[in-house]
Amino acid sequence: MALRRRRRGPRKLAAGTALLKLVRAWLRVGYSPQQIAGRLRRMYAHQPEFHVSHETIYCVIYATPRGELRRELIGSLRKAHKERRSRGAGNDRRGKLQDMRSIHERPEEVFERLVPGHWEGDLIKGAGNRSAVATLVERKTRFVVLAKMDGCGAEAALEALTKKFRRVPLALRKSLTYDQGKEMAHHAELTRRVSTEVFFADPHSPWQRPSNENMNGLVREYLPKGDDLSVFSQGYLNGVPKALNYRPRAVLDFATPAEAMAEEINKLRTGVASQT
Repeated sequence: MALRRRRRGPRKLAAGTALLKLVRAWLRVGYSPQQIAGRLRRMYAHQPEFHVSHETIYCVIYATPRGELRRELIGSLRKAHKERRSRGAGNDRRGKLQDMRSIHERPEEVFERLVPGHWEGDLIKGAGNRSAVATLVERKTRFVVLAKMDGCGAEAALEALTKKFRRVPLALRKSLTYDQGKEMAHHAELTRRVSTEVFFADPHSPWQRPSNENMNGLVREYLPKGDDLSVFSQGYLNGVPKALNYRPRAVLDFATPAEAMAEEINKLRTGVASQT
C-alpha cells in the first residue's frame, strides 16, 4: 500500500498549487478541460510536472467541496454537445442571387486549409430576425471576426463586411464562402471593393462551412438567442472574438487562433507567406 502511494507521488492539482490556480483561471475564461490539458503540454513541453489529463481536471472540478467555487467551476465548463437549431426551410433567407459562384468552383487550396486568407461567413440573427451580427472565420487559423450590422439587409451586410475586410491585409482576404442568404445580394460589389472572391455553399448545407458553423455556436455563448443584437456596440463585439481567439484549439496543436494569425501576418512581413 505504501509502495503504491509512493508511485502515485504528490497530486499535481493539490489545493494551493500554482497549477491548480492556472487551471481554475483558464476555466473561468472559457477553456475546456481538453483545451487546458493540451495547452499545458504545449506551454510546458519539458516540464512534465505541469502535464495533466483532461480526465484529471474533470475529477478535480467535481471533487471540489460544495460551495460557490464548485458552482463557478462547473458553470465554467463549456458544453460540447449543445443543441443547435438546424437551418431548415422554415426560416429561409435565400433568394435568387445573381452571378453566384458555387462552392464547387473554389480553388483546391481552400479545401486543404494550407494557405491563409480564405474565410467563411454567416449572420447571427437577433430577436424576431430584426437585428444581426456578421461572423467571419479564417479557415486555416480559425481566427474569428464579428461585425456590427445596421439592419439585416444586403446594404447593411455590404457595409459591415467591407469595413471588416478592409482592416485585413490584402494577401489575407483571398476568398469568402457564404450561404445563399439574401443579405449577400451585393456580393459582386463586395468583391470590387475588397478584392475578395465570394463563393456560395449549396442550399441548406451548413456542413460546407464547418468552421463558421462551429464558431457560431461559441459566439452564441456571448450573444444569446432572443437578444436584440442591435444594442451591442462594435467595441463589445470586438471583445467577443478576443475571448475566442485566445482559446487554444486542438486542431492547431493547442496554439490559439490569435497566435496562428499572428504567425501568418509575420510571414507576410518577412516575405515568406505560405504558397500554394
